[in-house]
Parts: sequence; structure tokens; C-alpha cells
Amino acid sequence: MVTQAQRFKLISSVHLFLIHDQNVLLLRRFNTGYEDGNYSVVAGHLDGDEEVKAAMIREAHEEAGIELRWEDLEVVGVMHRKSNDERVEFFLVAERWTGELRNCEPDRCDELAWYDMDRLPMNVLPYVRKALENYFAGKWFDSFGW
Repeated sequence: MVTQAQRFKLISSVHLFLIHDQNVLLLRRFNTGYEDGNYSVVAGHLDGDEEVKAAMIREAHEEAGIELRWEDLEVVGVMHRKSNDERVEFFLVAERWTGELRNCEPDRCDELAWYDMDRLPMNVLPYVRKALENYFAGKWFDSFGW
């Protein structure tokens, strides 16, 4: 019998597709030790005992200085992803927020900028690019890296 201590633990995270005038907000990773120099979106791990939208509201404030409301967020995708570890990624979209966007983590991000969704930089993290493609295609679930 598998005990609670032996049971597999899955890492979960949230990612924000912040959309404005057909552009998506991207950040370039810097000095993190993971995919530095490549683009992603505002994202972070669930802290535990935290609902997905609550985690995204917290991360958006911590990373970009904006306030999101529960009703302005929509979960638009889930990805079961394998890389160095196994994860479940939740993707949320928002088109409304309050506050002025700013890079609140300059020690971990060296650019926060809007990019046309049809002309994303080549070095967007592959799973994030796939999740964006899925969102625009209306595909809600995907596996990546298996």
C-alpha cells in the first residue's frame, strides 16, 4: 500500500494571457536559472490552499503591479507538461485590470512589453507558445513534452 508520504506530488502553476488591442504581455526571464533570455507570461506556482484565480491575482500583483478582479479572469486552458519534472499548468486570460503595469521583479525579468499575437518573438517558451496557440484555436487541454 502507498502511504501519503510516498504519494506522487504534482507541481501546479498559473499563467496569465493579459490581452490588450490584439497584443499579449510578455516578460523576458532574467537571472532565474530557468530559460533565462526567453519570453514567457506573468506566471507562478500555486502556494497551496489557494484557488487558481486567487493564485493568478496574487502573481499579477507581485510580478506586474496590477490588480485583477475574480470576474475579469477566465481559465482558458490546462496543460499536463513534462520537462525536468511533471506539472499541470493553468492558463488564464484577462482583458481588464487596474493599476499601471510595471516590472516588479527586475532581478528576475529584464523586459515587460506588449507583443502582437501574430508576431511573437521566436524565443517564447515552447509550451507557452503552444498554450497561446491552443487558446486562439479554442483547445482547452493539451499535453506537452511527453
